[in-house]
Amino acid sequence: MTCIAGFVNKNEVWIGGDSAGVAGYNLRIRKDTKVFKVNGRFLIGYTNSFRMGQLLRFGFSPPEQKARISDYEYMCTAFIDAVRKRLKDGGYLKVKDNEEEGGAFLVGYKGKLYCVEEDLQVGECIDGYDSVGCGERYALGSLFTTEGQDDPEQRILQALKTAEYFSAGVRGPFVIEKLVHKK
Repeated sequence: MTCIAGFVNKNEVWIGGDSAGVAGYNLRIRKDTKVFKVNGRFLIGYTNSFRMGQLLRFGFSPPEQKARISDYEYMCTAFIDAVRKRLKDGGYLKVKDNEEEGGAFLVGYKGKLYCVEEDLQVGECIDGYDSVGCGERYALGSLFTTEGQDDPEQRILQALKTAEYFSAGVRGPFVIEKLVHKK
């Protein structure tokens, strides 16, 4: 289920997502969006579980970044520690063979786009764009072929429409948000 697509455009991070709720062959269009801002500092778009998204959207408060560490180090440590705690306290974090598993989501922070994978690793692609969900590959192909396009919102929309066309687990309406980093 789902397609979340995001990219960096100058000092902005754009993330868009679909509205599908899929279980087996059942499809429901949900009102609760998969893309949202947290504390005005983070833009998140998630897949895997609406419960995980609810935990990240409500009651999640990442700590402030300490001045002495890089943005990437902050995301890999303090931010992920806060995610782990929130998912664990909310009864969502799974532990199997002593390994923790959450879900995949994109995060916009300080003009950068990060991908948090199910094992809670944090990645930042050199391309400046990324995607998660069952429509991931279609959205990535679209983002690749639309590089240089001037309208960021249209670029995300095209990626989501491409994923919807090719994937049974992706459906509009689409929600697109941007987070502007003020230096």
